[in-house]
Amino acid sequence: MKLAVVAESQSVVRWVVRECAARSLGGFSLVKRAAVAIVPGMEVQIASLCDSAADYGGKLCLIGAFDTILVRQFPAQHPFCSVALRIIFRDTDEGKHTMRLNLIDDDGQSLLPGMDPTELNIRLPENQFFASVNFVFNFQGMRFTKPGQYSLDITLDRAIVARIPLQVLHMPAEGATPS
Repeated sequence: MKLAVVAESQSVVRWVVRECAARSLGGFSLVKRAAVAIVPGMEVQIASLCDSAADYGGKLCLIGAFDTILVRQFPAQHPFCSVALRIIFRDTDEGKHTMRLNLIDDDGQSLLPGMDPTELNIRLPENQFFASVNFVFNFQGMRFTKPGQYSLDITLDRAIVARIPLQVLHMPAEGATPS
């Protein structure tokens, strides 16, 4: 089955993906193979977990992008990391939006339940076709109680726009016998 979708916005494409998944139509694999035409809208250009990030005059600077944390024992605490995002907004995205970050473990539990959402009000100057906006979120003392697969989900207006995978692995001390 080949699915063709012509959408006026990315929210329509997200709806199609949810419907395909809900109706067991192959979900994302079906949509990946589909011919999809999207009228340009908001686009996540960069979503990265890193040691450090900063926005210097509109330039997003990242140091030490990673997707794996190795620890010798649990519970473990990662001292410091950043989430760096660069999002392109177009005129169709103007208005108020709510962005949230959520760290999810492999059981679906949130590890950042108290993190406040970021309120956005997107306005493009008349002479611009799009606006690049950088976001840097810094985390200190991120705690992990067990090894596993995690994901940092970035949502905009309650729709996931990016998912950053993270694996936390047990690395026994040198000379220790693996259990």
